[in-house]
Amino acid sequence: MTNWTAFPFDAAGYIYGDATLSIHWARLHQGDAEPLAEDGAVRSAWALYHAGRFQQARDAGLALGDAGVVIANKAQCVHADYLETSEKTRLAMFLEVAERAEAQAKARPELASARYWLAYALGRHGQGVSVARALALDMDAKVKAALEAAIALSPRHADAHVALGAFHAEMVDRLGTAAAKARGADAAIGLRMFKQALALDPDSATARIEYANGLVMLEGDKRMKEAEQLYADAAACKPLDAAQRLDVERAKAELADE
Repeated sequence: MTNWTAFPFDAAGYIYGDATLSIHWARLHQGDAEPLAEDGAVRSAWALYHAGRFQQARDAGLALGDAGVVIANKAQCVHADYLETSEKTRLAMFLEVAERAEAQAKARPELASARYWLAYALGRHGQGVSVARALALDMDAKVKAALEAAIALSPRHADAHVALGAFHAEMVDRLGTAAAKARGADAAIGLRMFKQALALDPDSATARIEYANGLVMLEGDKRMKEAEQLYADAAACKPLDAAQRLDVERAKAELADE
């Protein structure tokens, strides 16, 4: 098995024992609204994730069966998003997550996280293929339906609001206003989703980055200053785990390129 790229920053501040993980759980999971796991093995797998040991977290999650699928999917998506350098491998990783999440969603229709990771992985995979192929496979409808279901099941799932905002923004950007609206996407809804995400998770670098991207996609240069401020605010966020650190570093890199 190929080793994944290691987390490239100092992870000393992101190592949580069982007691400290429980203390910081609410803030660590404010974005995904995951409940504190009762099973110590599940908490240990989450600790691997938070420390940036994404491959080990994925493996530990899969070894736990259904109880660890969400951990495995989150670890794999974060690695694919931020650390995987091969585009072919990235797309394959997202597709694998989508298949796992879809199976879990069918088995456990009450689980918001299964719907969210299905949508997230399909959305990221769709970004890597042509618009025509994505539309032919009806990826947009699947992503939208899964995200709306996730929010209905877990109204405080800030990350699902972010992803739904990004969905609406990307559809308008890629298809144009009229064609996007015909497929259920609307700029105003997208902007509202970003605002709701920040209200639910006000310390989120992710929400700020995606909101900034959405503003530029939807309204261009006239919202550029606002987008730049969102990136600056994201870069100033204090990360509590490795994934949050990757977001902060991405925001810093974006500011440095301007």
